[in-house]
Amino acid sequence: MLLKGVILFPMSSKRIMHPNHLAVPRNFCRLPEGFGVVKVCVSGAAETGYCGLDAFEKAKELGREIAKQGAIITTGATTGFPLYAAMGAKDECGFSIGFSPAATEREHVNVYKLPLDYMDVIVYTGFGYAGRDLLLVRSSDAVVIGCGRIGTLNEFSVAFEDRRPIGILEGTWKTDEIVRHVIDSAHRPNNKIIYDADPKAIVERLIEMVVKDREKTNLVFNNHDRWSPSGKNAEYIL
Repeated sequence: MLLKGVILFPMSSKRIMHPNHLAVPRNFCRLPEGFGVVKVCVSGAAETGYCGLDAFEKAKELGREIAKQGAIITTGATTGFPLYAAMGAKDECGFSIGFSPAATEREHVNVYKLPLDYMDVIVYTGFGYAGRDLLLVRSSDAVVIGCGRIGTLNEFSVAFEDRRPIGILEGTWKTDEIVRHVIDSAHRPNNKIIYDADPKAIVERLIEMVVKDREKTNLVFNNHDRWSPSGKNAEYIL
C-alpha cells in the first residue's frame, strides 16, 4: 500500500520503508574488459558511541556516493557505521552486499544480534568475525576505513597485506590517526592508501584507482607473501 511516498507493508503496519530502499538498483559501474562491477567495502565500528555526532551522516554520505558512482557497497552485515553506509547506498537505489560472521540467517539474527536491513544479499560465511573480515575484504575491490575499533583495524590489515586500494576517512574520531601511525611504523611503502575527510572525494579516488588497476594486464598474479613455494614476490601465470 502506497501512502504519501512511503511503502507500508500490509503484514506489519509498524514497518515503513523509503521507496528507494525497495527500488531496482540503478546502472552498475562496469570495469574494463568485462571484469564486472566495482565493489567498495565500508569498514567501521558496530558501536559508534565514541565516534562523534557526524559519524552517521559521514557513513550515509559514503554509501550514497558509492551508489551514485555505480558501484556495489559491501559491509560486514553489522550495525553502526557500516549499517548507515548501507542505508545511504539504498537511499540512492544502490546495491548492498553484507558478509555475516554467522552460518545461517537464524544465527545472524538470534546469536550475533545483527540486522537484515539495507542489504540485498547476505553471505553467511560461518567463520566468525575474523574469518568474515577476510572474506569481506577479499571480495571487495577497495576499502574505506571509517570510525572503528579492533575489527576495523583487522579489515585494514587484510586490505594492507593484499594491496587493495584503501581510503582512510578522516573525521572527529581517532581511527585515522591510529591507522596513520600503524602505516608509518610498518616501514612498508604502499602507494594505494589515500586520506580524505570528504566521503565523495574518497569514493571517487578509490574507484579511479580500481579502474586503473584493472586496465593493466590481469594475467599475472604477484604473490606478496614473504614465503611461497617459488620464493618471495613470485609471479604466477594464470
